[in-house]
Amino acid sequence: MTDSNPPPSPAYLRRIRSFVLREGRMTAAQQRAFDTLWPRFGLDYRGEARDFGAVFGRTAPWVLEIGFGNGEALAWASEHDLARDFIGVEVHGPGVGRLMNALAARDARNVRIYKHDAVEVLENEIAPGSLAEVRIWFPDPWHKTRHNKRRLIQPEFVALLATRMAAQGLLHLATDWQPYAEHMIEVMEAAPAWRNQVGPGRCAEKPAWRIETHFERRGLKLGHGVSDLLYRKA
Repeated sequence: MTDSNPPPSPAYLRRIRSFVLREGRMTAAQQRAFDTLWPRFGLDYRGEARDFGAVFGRTAPWVLEIGFGNGEALAWASEHDLARDFIGVEVHGPGVGRLMNALAARDARNVRIYKHDAVEVLENEIAPGSLAEVRIWFPDPWHKTRHNKRRLIQPEFVALLATRMAAQGLLHLATDWQPYAEHMIEVMEAAPAWRNQVGPGRCAEKPAWRIETHFERRGLKLGHGVSDLLYRKA
């Protein structure tokens, strides 16, 4: 199914990056993953719409996770939801390497990974109306007020996402930073292409499919509450 509405102008999204690339040092095992496993799990950015049915060798719903970090949640989800295919996008090399090793350890068949900017992947590699679900869990909250404009969840971005979703497609947001949760709700409630699955302005109970990760546990130890937001493509 395709969306008749054209995607929003990407000028704003290209001007402001929602991430800072902090590569860190890869372990020997993570580097070996890039050397040996990238052809198996990696997707090189080409700048053109990709046939994921051909990539995975079957017809199945596609789930996109943006900013998967160390890949802990994505690896678990793909193992416990074999009926769907998962596309992960992350710019942090060590996390990508760690995920590839985890996937290889169980011979996963339903995950492919981009090491690239998620906005460009959405704009150019994901066909309109094709995604069953998008997950954005614990994105950088950009705590300082002067940096709030760098937050990924902005009107232009969620409008772009909507063009890539199938009818009734699910957007699942999660954050442990209350001001960002409030920002997410403000943006999403004003977006005409989305409706809150549990009621206007409300957070959802933590779904069973989102496991508690190391990052989340760290936030909880700091006394942060976690907000889950579920929105359907209207």
